[in-house]
Amino acid sequence: MESYYLDWANLLLRWVHVITAIAWIGSSFYFVFLDSSLTPPVDEDLKKQGVSGELWAVHGGGFYHPVKFNVAPSQLPSHLHWFYWESYSTWLSGFALFTVSYLWSASTYLIDKSRMDWAPASAIAVALSFLVVFWLLYDLICRVFGQRRHGDAIVGALVFVLVCIASWLACHWFAGRAAFLLVGAMLATTMSASVFFWIIPGQRKVVAAIKAGAPVDPIHGQRGKQRSVHNTYFTLPVLFAMLSGHYSFTYTHPQNWLVLILMMFAGAAIRQFFVMRHGYKLGRNGNPLGYALVGVLAIVAVIVWLKPAPPSVTGNSAINSVATSAYPTGAAGQNGYKEVQAVLARRCYLCHGEQVQMKNVRLDSPQNLRLHAQNVYQQAVVLKLMPMNNATGITDAERSLIRQWFEAGAKTD
Repeated sequence: MESYYLDWANLLLRWVHVITAIAWIGSSFYFVFLDSSLTPPVDEDLKKQGVSGELWAVHGGGFYHPVKFNVAPSQLPSHLHWFYWESYSTWLSGFALFTVSYLWSASTYLIDKSRMDWAPASAIAVALSFLVVFWLLYDLICRVFGQRRHGDAIVGALVFVLVCIASWLACHWFAGRAAFLLVGAMLATTMSASVFFWIIPGQRKVVAAIKAGAPVDPIHGQRGKQRSVHNTYFTLPVLFAMLSGHYSFTYTHPQNWLVLILMMFAGAAIRQFFVMRHGYKLGRNGNPLGYALVGVLAIVAVIVWLKPAPPSVTGNSAINSVATSAYPTGAAGQNGYKEVQAVLARRCYLCHGEQVQMKNVRLDSPQNLRLHAQNVYQQAVVLKLMPMNNATGITDAERSLIRQWFEAGAKTD
């Protein structure tokens, strides 16, 4: 019953998380586009008011005319809209989902004993430290180097090195799927922490200064802008890390840390193209197409690199030979329900048997196995996701036996 309620919690939290993430990323993308697309005001009244840029846009049957003030407007309106709950809601729902999906069952989803055989409490503590330590180091880099000459380039290089180190450690300490998600959560935590500790407090100080009639320190806007720009470069890497959990060929690779780094680099490069593209159309930047090409080439390189070798006749014969000798049933490919049941009893009943039914799946009867035959084949043979982190040690010969049984009609009698 516990797994049933956990599944519902997972589904609902995932739903909320996706909705809030769409709102946060959407507003982030919009304001980056807006900043890149502003043009100096033409109207003299706008210039006198301190407007530094304006944009005319058409959408949904109406015309919009947003303007941006240099540092701050001389007078605040009665209603001022703030953008922060999109960020906070995304992080809170994401952390809750991470807790339910991975931390709650750390021994199953977070720990890969072939990498690090540690206690669940230790694994949870180290995983959480990734979120905190990365933010502290990132924040230190920004505060020390962010305002220096060529500060943006220095910060970008140092943060990239920091992400590479964190990715390597995560993929060597945790199960591959959890490692990818953890790196994504680490970056997302830093994004939300920048909003919470720097962007919003800086904006509040600006608002307080305007209300008090005091001069506004432009440093608050500069720092907020810097962190906001960093956030927009993090978005595509974070989204890849979150989605990769559905594609085992990425995180199960022996050099999965390098796969993660290359794909996140590709995402950041492609995001750079879109950030610069708006200014390029106004004649401000050089042609940013090179960034897009670098990102696409990185993705193509990963695709070619991860391409599975075509199965050899000798290799297939060897696996079939092992399967036949381990589970003698006559000719290879004629394995029946009894042979598959023996494999499932050893490798799958622990989580999908009488005592526990993870994901509400039970496989210890002919009727239930017939109902879930397609999923068993998909998860254990095609994707090789199950058993999770291969905790029960299923062999290639046993996967081959399941494949032969399924392709022969998945009979359970």
